[in-house]
Amino acid sequence: MTAAAAGLKGLLTWERKARVFLCIFGFILSIYALHVELSRENNPDYRAMCDLGQYVSCSKVFTSRWGRGFGLVQIIAGHDSPLNQPNSVLGIIFYSLQLGLGLSQSQKNAAILVMASWVSVAGSLYLASILVFVLGDFCMVCVSTYVINFALLFTNLKRRKVLDEIREKTE
Repeated sequence: MTAAAAGLKGLLTWERKARVFLCIFGFILSIYALHVELSRENNPDYRAMCDLGQYVSCSKVFTSRWGRGFGLVQIIAGHDSPLNQPNSVLGIIFYSLQLGLGLSQSQKNAAILVMASWVSVAGSLYLASILVFVLGDFCMVCVSTYVINFALLFTNLKRRKVLDEIREKTE
């Protein structure tokens, strides 16, 4: 086995396990967030498992204006626009794409994964600042997705580096 093949096999072993775990966990959290938001919209008295107190409430965050389209889409397209989707829907799409594209060993897909991860980390930092400085709340589900997004960025950067090294060695 060549060094390049061994490097690729080593990458695929830990990277695939990490990616599957992170994406499935992110997907589940996004589904839960969507469930909480829809349940709260249909029943204002609904209390989610993640609502632990006045300042620890995920449903407060999910139903805020920043819970849809990052609070930005409604400014451009309007609150009732079909483009103004819950952030959790974006999360479902993001984690699905991260998992699907991550199954390929393509350099192009690796670049797309890294770019998408940087966008998700930027979004996470933006939403974390809204969480702390505007809403004054702590959302366990939100913070968990931020951690997942940072971990996916690390995983994707590592993957791209290994794929670049293998490509250089085979050229």
